Amino acid sequence: MAKGISDKVAILGMGCSKFGERWNDNAEDLMLEAFQEALTDAGIEKDQIDAAWFSTAIEEQHVGKSGVPLAIALRLPYIPVTRVENYCASGSEALRGAVYAVASGAADIALALGVEKLKDTGYGGLPQRSRGSVNDLVWANASAPGSFAQLASAYAAKHGIDRGDLKRAMAHISVKSHDNGAKNPKAHLRNKIDEDKVLNAPMVAEPLGLFDCCGVSDGSACAIVTTPEIARSLGKTDLITVKALQLAVSNGTEAQHNSWDGSYFMTARTAARRAYKEAGIENPREQISMFEVHDCFSITELVTMEDLFISPEGGAVKDVLDGFYDADGKIPCQIDGGLKCFGHPIGASGLRMVYEMYLQMQGRAGERQRADEPVFALTHNLGGFPHQNVCSVAIIGREGA
Repeated sequence: MAKGISDKVAILGMGCSKFGERWNDNAEDLMLEAFQEALTDAGIEKDQIDAAWFSTAIEEQHVGKSGVPLAIALRLPYIPVTRVENYCASGSEALRGAVYAVASGAADIALALGVEKLKDTGYGGLPQRSRGSVNDLVWANASAPGSFAQLASAYAAKHGIDRGDLKRAMAHISVKSHDNGAKNPKAHLRNKIDEDKVLNAPMVAEPLGLFDCCGVSDGSACAIVTTPEIARSLGKTDLITVKALQLAVSNGTEAQHNSWDGSYFMTARTAARRAYKEAGIENPREQISMFEVHDCFSITELVTMEDLFISPEGGAVKDVLDGFYDADGKIPCQIDGGLKCFGHPIGASGLRMVYEMYLQMQGRAGERQRADEPVFALTHNLGGFPHQNVCSVAIIGREGA
């Protein structure tokens, strides 16, 4: 019977590029920026890395369909490099590969790195990956804002939530994230906003306005992982270990019949249950110290608070408006600014989320550092279209916690 990977893998080092409109840099520059920070943090040489996992989603734009671009950009020592892609959860998928390799004993030290260079594509949103194919006929009138606007409508209808209260909660989410992002030198968008600005912004897809939608940016993030024993032999103390890493992939239920009401994400709830079981967490509202979620839209963050079983069903609006998830609240959410302030370079986002949780665990988050010492931190990465059919949930924490 599977026993999980809790405390079998330690994070040796992590790195993250500055996210933004990196017009003067190519994907390789961003990869190197993140890798150099991680390598220095890990305190090792790159020839000590046994294997690597490389995530990028839009391969046509810059780096090709294999792991070769990562090996060339970093001059890796002829080790295996696996290129992975799993929609917007691609970065989490790279981390899963590296973590599982170490947990299984297949590698002593493994690298996970994700990158995306989206600003060069010319699209205002994510590139249309199926241009010219039959899928354009199937989803000709679908869009990401439109799909998530439907989520907002379904959620409000199911729980009898007043439209004005829902919009105020979504506005609070956006304001909170921008307050946090303003303190983060690696974030793309660092301007503070207020609730009136959010509520009076141009409408994108009712009820989602401009400030309810995350932007597009370039960026890279990476992690170097190993066993706790090797980490200690390298002089590391107070280890941050992986408690759980679960992936749920839809079987099509959401799209093929009406047992799903469109008000939540089935894959998120499935991945969360598995991750909590693997990590030994029975009461996430009391045990999770902080978390990063896939806030591509403010409604996604709000619904995810319930999908992760932190807010009760229909209770996220109240929790949000009460400040429960603010930087000084009970459980901070998006304490680094989230996708809302970083944008969403697809291959990098999942790793960027873990990077912030790792810094917070080590007390190295600077101006945005949480005062109390976190014990368990969670990241949630959601992807796929139009029903968000991939979800990854990772939990990291202090060794032995």
